[in-house]
Amino acid sequence: MKQFNSIWVFALALMVTLSSCEVIGGIFKAGFWTAIILVVIVVVLILWLVNRSRK
Repeated sequence: MKQFNSIWVFALALMVTLSSCEVIGGIFKAGFWTAIILVVIVVVLILWLVNRSRK
């Protein structure tokens, strides 16, 4: 018998315990915060490069 991968077990447990709307909401929240963090990192990097080029 094949052993279940831990990701599949987690996904199955998530589907059983949460409604589909809660799962989709969690995915969008994670995506939203990831996008904000990436935008902040890019802005800081651009400001750092501009500041470095002025010296």
